[in-house]
Parts: sequence; C-alpha cells; structure tokens
Amino acid sequence: MPNLNTLTLLHSNDLHGDFFSGEDNERVLGGISMLSGYVTQVKEQEPNTLYCIAGDMLQGSLIDSEFKGISTIEIMNMLGPDIASLGNHEVDYGLAHLLFLERCAKFPIVNANLFIKNPYTRLFNSHRIVEMDGMNILFIGIITQEIMSSIKLDSLLGSLIDVEDAAREVGSICNAYNNVDIDFTILLTHIGFEEDKRLAALLDPDWGVDVIIGGHSHTILEQPALVNNILIVQAGVGTAQVGRFDIVIDTDLNAVYSYTWQLVPVDNCHCPRDLQLEETIARFQQHVDEKYNCVLCRFPSQLTHPSRYQETELGNLFSDAVCESLGADLMLFGSGAIRKEQAGPVFTRGDLLELTPFDDRLFLVKATGAQLRRMLAHVLRDENIDGAHGEFYQFSEGLHVTYHRASHAFTRFEFEDQPLADDRVLSIGLQEYHYKNFDEFFGLPRAELVDGKGIVAATSLLDVLEEYLSSHHQPDAEVEGRLVVE
Repeated sequence: MPNLNTLTLLHSNDLHGDFFSGEDNERVLGGISMLSGYVTQVKEQEPNTLYCIAGDMLQGSLIDSEFKGISTIEIMNMLGPDIASLGNHEVDYGLAHLLFLERCAKFPIVNANLFIKNPYTRLFNSHRIVEMDGMNILFIGIITQEIMSSIKLDSLLGSLIDVEDAAREVGSICNAYNNVDIDFTILLTHIGFEEDKRLAALLDPDWGVDVIIGGHSHTILEQPALVNNILIVQAGVGTAQVGRFDIVIDTDLNAVYSYTWQLVPVDNCHCPRDLQLEETIARFQQHVDEKYNCVLCRFPSQLTHPSRYQETELGNLFSDAVCESLGADLMLFGSGAIRKEQAGPVFTRGDLLELTPFDDRLFLVKATGAQLRRMLAHVLRDENIDGAHGEFYQFSEGLHVTYHRASHAFTRFEFEDQPLADDRVLSIGLQEYHYKNFDEFFGLPRAELVDGKGIVAATSLLDVLEEYLSSHHQPDAEVEGRLVVE
C-alpha cells in the first residue's frame, strides 16, 4: 500500500489590480475581497492548502499606478499568498523599485532566471521549499524573456533566453536537492501556456517536476494539459476565478497518485467577503477619487479597443492625438499600451491613467518608405499576429495599409492617399518602450534609420494626451481601414 498524503493548491495569475467586484445578472463576481474569503475558507476546511500567484500582480488599476505598486503589495500582503513568482509587469516601475517592493512583501517571491551578469548573481531566490504535514514541496519561479524588453539594461542584467535554457536551470535546481526528500515539485511560470507546454516537454522526468502553474497568456482551461506526465494549468486573468487542485501525493514515489482540478468562480455563491481587506482598498480608492475624478472631455459615444491586433477607435484617437501634438508625419502607437476595452463617453483624468498607465517619453525617428514597409512586414508576420502577446501598432491618420497574409505581401501601402515612395522620408513617433526595443520589435536595426538615433520629442505621453483631450471639444474616432489584414 503506497504512502499517501493530500495537498490542495489554489492558484491565480495576472491579477493586474483587479480589486473590485462586478455584477452579472444579479450575481456579484470577482474582486480581491471574495478571493481572499475563498482562500481563507478553503484553508479552514483543508489544512494542507497552499495559495500561489504566477506573476503580474501589478498594473491594470489606477490604485496601482498612483502608488507605484506599493498599494498592491499591501493588498497582496492581506490576501496572503504562500508564494508568488514574478511577471513581466512587476518591472513596470523599474528594477530598483521592484527590489524595494520585494522587501515590502510579507510573502516569498521566487525567480530563477533574472540575474546580474558579472559577477553572476541572482536577484531573487530561485526556489523555496515549503514544509507541510511531513512533505517537502519545492517551488521554482520562471519569467518570460519579455522582462528584458522592459528593463533594457543589457550591459548589467541578463535573463535566460528561451525555454531550453529555462529547462536546464530547472534541472540544476532539482539536482541540487537530491539529498533532500522532495515530495512534490511545482514550477510557477510566467511565459504563456504554449511555452509552458514546450518547457514541460524538455524536462527530464528524473527531475521530478509534477505541476506547472502558469500565467502571461491569460488562458482559460476546462482541464489541465498533460505533457511529459506534467500537469499544466492557468487561471485566466483577474479575480473572476481561481484555480483549485485537490491532489493525492504518493510520497514513496514523490508523484501525483490522483487529482481533481477546477476553475472555481469567485462570486457570492461560493466565496465569503473579507471586510478588513475591503476597508484597505476603500482607503486607497478614496485617495484616487479625490485626485483623479476631474473630467477631461466627453466623447460623442463610448469608444472601444476590443483587440490589440486590429485597428480600433481608441487606438486611432490616441495615435492621432500624439501625432498632431508632436508635429510628426506618423505615430505608431503601441496597441498593448491601451489597457482597457472601452472608455467614455464621459472621460476623466483617472480614466486616462487606467487606460494608458505607461507614462513613457516620446521619440521621433526618421525612416524611408522602404524601411517603413520592412518594419510593418515584421510586425504583421504570422507568428506575431497569432502569438499571445506580440507587439502591434495603431496608425495615425494618413497611412492606409492592406496586408495579404497568404502571400505575405502588401496590396496597398499609401500615405496621404498616394502610394508611399521608397525614398520618401517620414518622421515617426514612438513610445520609449518601442524605441528602446526598436531592433527586435520592427526587425530593422535602428542604426540604419535616416537619422540613425532619433530625438526625444516629449517627456510624458500622459501630458500630451491630457492636453489634447482637454483642449478638443468632444474628440472622436472611428475605424476607417487604416490597417486591413486579409
């Protein structure tokens, strides 16, 4: 008869400041208060329970932006995860600030693949062993390589480049604990569901990885994926649901004996409220309301941004606003910088910060028509459009592009209603994140551009947008075929 023990794993990912509940047909859904209530309830019912978060606790709310994540860490401290890993948005306020936030956290944060290059030094604990009811449970944290695009201090910092390197790092950590009886091994990753499956396929079964709890791609599952005898799960995005494993562990074989898994709705039918946590959130919200409830403008109707991979109303409005303000020929506005699907018709300063929380500097570069074609062909390549989080752009007025995916060719490439000549030079506006990662995001060395370097045109995207919106009467935009993908 095998030696059996039980473990309940609760897991979230990509919470993104989703602090408040909403209503759906008289059902109260989501919010940190009921998530906390559910975690507490399960821990009271099942003593062998661990709650973990697989990255991206930060960003997505005005409360987070206003306090630069300090408010979110205080809320997370009250939520009380047993362990968390980093997501790419944990570095949005800079590396130094992330290290400060980590010191403020009252819960362990693990990451194995962010390090100082010389001398080689990990910035976080790569793993943690949690002892529970006689079991040793090993957690290892793995981050997406996108984190390096955000930090962009390549001369000092490094990150494992791909899943092959990540797999070797996991093996090194697991092998280092051969003298410890590890009963169960869990990877907390933030690399996306498809990459999780690739990673699982590369892991040596002798390393003993049992479960991958992932994030980044916001994937909703009906059941875990099983790759190389490793269970892989995610819990979507936000606080509308929480993942739950109920596992029976064979502690002789250090493996899963049996399990059930489900996505539990976080609603008033399943979850009690955490009133103390609600008071803390209300305190932060009151400060935000007092500061940001001033009206900037009113749109004629609600404007939308339903997908980052298509032309949108909000994308057209913002790209036009920045282009006009900078006096540029063209603005390529990062689709991923628009963080909500709709806004208005009444639009406040707080709405602006929630919609575009990344207050980048703005740069102007000069490129020829031929270079712009090359740049957009790289953006529109199949693996980027079909990927979970590829970089994509909204175009300002004047550029009209039709791209035929089957032939990988442009059937229309016009500027100001004329075919764009290869030798015409355009001044193009970019947010700092896209300027710094120009070579990677556009498939063209920035040094090859007409000016070779570019200039800072404005030090604050939010200042530019706020001035434009507040000085224009009922600003509006519509989808007009600036970008058509066939």
